[in-house]
Amino acid sequence: MKEPFYFNTRITQVELLGRTARNVKELLEGIKRVPSSSIYHHTHKYLEQHRFFSPEHPNDFSYWINTSLGLKKLAEKIASIDIIQFSGIEDLRAKFIQILGDYLKDSPFLRNCIPSEEFRFLSSKIFVLPTPFVAHNLEEFGEALKRVTVRSFYFHMFEARLRLKKPDNDFSCWLRDQGYIRLAEKVSQLDPYTYTLEGLRRNLIRLVEEEIRDDR
Repeated sequence: MKEPFYFNTRITQVELLGRTARNVKELLEGIKRVPSSSIYHHTHKYLEQHRFFSPEHPNDFSYWINTSLGLKKLAEKIASIDIIQFSGIEDLRAKFIQILGDYLKDSPFLRNCIPSEEFRFLSSKIFVLPTPFVAHNLEEFGEALKRVTVRSFYFHMFEARLRLKKPDNDFSCWLRDQGYIRLAEKVSQLDPYTYTLEGLRRNLIRLVEEEIRDDR
């Protein structure tokens, strides 16, 4: 018998790491040394906030470089990184290191932020909690998607893959196990930057409903 899909949700606890940065060099050193949970926190929280709007700077690093250091071109390079294309946090960390390292090679002058505007490295712990929603088949899966919270949707779509180091999002993994290979691939290819989270949910529901109709 195939495993049902158990919908979970999560709560997060933000932690201060006691590390700050006044300039690009110190930011680079911090990115090299902080735990992967900090890199995740400063980048992926914007995906969850992207429920109703699209932020101009999709990670804390680009926002701080732009607003506190006034380095707009560097901020744009950092903002242009498509975090969804990275299969793991360490690969994403390496990309930040590469861009900031290249900038420092070409720009030896360091611009410090004003006092009190230092970048403060944070981290977050997640606590996974069960929900009442369980899907034994594709029809139940589609109905549950309409009812779970956006936090539950976000957890299965993004956090399970990167923070729990799964090969794909939970939805695609389960769909493949159920034999819906083509549908799983379509879900994997959904671009969170093209939609808000609610829009992403609606598109996933649409794909599931199309598959159900095709099966009949």
